[in-house]
Amino acid sequence: MAFTIPETIRTTSTAGERQLFHTLKTYLPDDYIVYYEPEIRGKRPVFVIIGPDLGLVVLEVKDYTKNTLFQLNSDEWTIVNTAGEQVKVKSPHLQARENAFHIVNALKKDRNLVQLEGKYQFQLKFPYGFGSVYTRLYQKDFIQHDLYSVVAPDLCLTRDEIDPEHEAFSEENLIEKIVNMFVVPYRLREPLSQEDIDTIRYHLFPEVRISAEFRQPSPYQDQLLLSLHDIKAMDLHQEKLAKQIGDKNRLIRGVAGSGKTLILASRAKLLAKQHPNWKILILCYNISLSRSIGHLVNQMMQEPDSLFDFDFTSDEGPPAADHPIIVRNFHEWLKNDLRISETQLPVILQKLEKGEGILPMYDAILIDEGQDFEADWFKLVSHLLNPDTKSLLLVEDRAQSIYKRARSYVQDTGLDFRGRSKVLSINYRNTAQIVEFAWKFYQENSALRNKVVSKDFENEIISPQSTRRKGYQPAIYKAKTFSQEAEMVAKQIVKLHNDFNVPFSEMVILYRVRKTFKADYVATLIRAMEKAGIPYYWLTKDTNAKRTFTKDSDQVIISTIDSSKGLDFQAVFVVNLDNLPFSLEEDTEREASLLYIAMTRAKDFLCLSYSGESAYTRYFEKIMQHRIEASITMKDVR
Repeated sequence: MAFTIPETIRTTSTAGERQLFHTLKTYLPDDYIVYYEPEIRGKRPVFVIIGPDLGLVVLEVKDYTKNTLFQLNSDEWTIVNTAGEQVKVKSPHLQARENAFHIVNALKKDRNLVQLEGKYQFQLKFPYGFGSVYTRLYQKDFIQHDLYSVVAPDLCLTRDEIDPEHEAFSEENLIEKIVNMFVVPYRLREPLSQEDIDTIRYHLFPEVRISAEFRQPSPYQDQLLLSLHDIKAMDLHQEKLAKQIGDKNRLIRGVAGSGKTLILASRAKLLAKQHPNWKILILCYNISLSRSIGHLVNQMMQEPDSLFDFDFTSDEGPPAADHPIIVRNFHEWLKNDLRISETQLPVILQKLEKGEGILPMYDAILIDEGQDFEADWFKLVSHLLNPDTKSLLLVEDRAQSIYKRARSYVQDTGLDFRGRSKVLSINYRNTAQIVEFAWKFYQENSALRNKVVSKDFENEIISPQSTRRKGYQPAIYKAKTFSQEAEMVAKQIVKLHNDFNVPFSEMVILYRVRKTFKADYVATLIRAMEKAGIPYYWLTKDTNAKRTFTKDSDQVIISTIDSSKGLDFQAVFVVNLDNLPFSLEEDTEREASLLYIAMTRAKDFLCLSYSGESAYTRYFEKIMQHRIEASITMKDVR
């Protein structure tokens, strides 16, 4: 079964499009991608098919009948419309051809996708083609009315060739016809790699772009080519969800590292693109997360469809993004946009319910880390949402809940999310070792471990599934004093930077407690950083530090665990574990969630350290003991 984007076809599509969609989805190989009506740089081909052993094929679909057709030639058709009038239209074959070359011309600018030598120099390194599909005409109709003289038989499909219920249909014939819809005289020498397919998606769909290393375009034998490396694009499941979310109210529940924030930002961009006049609001609880989302949205909105639209000669960078998307943390939104305080909420809500309040309205509201929002916050949001659009997207992960919130979205928002929610259970951020390590801790130490499920139930916690990305086992370090702990962290940061080329900006030190009567932990960390010559940024020094935060500066971040929510780094150091769970915190569930959050910020390297004792350090002591015993056993086997 092929991978389709979107997952299901819209109800307003034609009967023929629905038939072809289900046939392609059912009978094409599992590693084929079928796009229905994708928007590609201002054009909307009906179907685009990408296959590792196929290449790329564009299909135009028509529900014409014999009575529809009046006069035909290769470029222009005269048809009889539903009103009985004769009108001239572009031939379906020409429409498919123009859409295909629109795509091809965009892809041929990337040197990684073209042949640089030989007879077909500067042609795509994979074949491409196009065809037209006639969902209400049969092969006998084409023969009887001599339609094959206008449309080549190998470049079209008829009803009996796409309808599994028809006796003439066969899976082999369908695939063979699609494989032969090529206009280039060469075939694939070897299947397209996943990197090739991601590169194609990266160019065609700007909304799936995450990052890439790209160099200034350079001439190659009089041809200007772009060279991209280390391309990171949305996973197909993430792309499908971002494009499938649909209108009205929606809920996304995802595990840590599943790309929830990326999907939310991509959704905001798609809405802004589809509705330029909409006022769009993104809300979250965390100040530093709001800055990170704002940076991500600005990057997405200012990135052109074509990477060649960048001015590579400018030293000033891209211009500031001008878009209708507002990104705020909740309390900043209250204070600066609504000009009210949280203590005024009950009164404001009463006025709004009576229709007396006058506050700004929003056409779409997207909420990240929804598990941290209070009931009254949701009620306020729902009052300020355009009742005609009802475009509310909530994103949450109950395992990362660090505040006690009574939760009923139906009561809080007045909207029913049953049948309108999606679950993201695959963790893309962390290595398999980090996912397993963090989740085992959470299961062992969380009071909510009995509420873990693998399906979509409100008020439950989703069990994460790891990607196949492998890495190092998380390190556990026991020191005699916190000063020794801080020195170890500084030493490892220098090692990662020098030996593994990890940028300082991709490393973070997370702490639970700033200082106690025993020690000033942050001051000790700062002294260790300065002694080792490591540039640092104390994110949680004060509110201003949070508001001016950016990951662009090459500095190691020092932060509380709370403020790291929604962020990720290549390397994470969680220090002073002996203050977890914190002795003055009665809610032990919050403490378990905090440490789970801290560990799942790490993409590649995770180090936990302590110099005292607590319930959690005793848990990690057992893990270290098991590792030692396993190591001894392996030596005995050898």
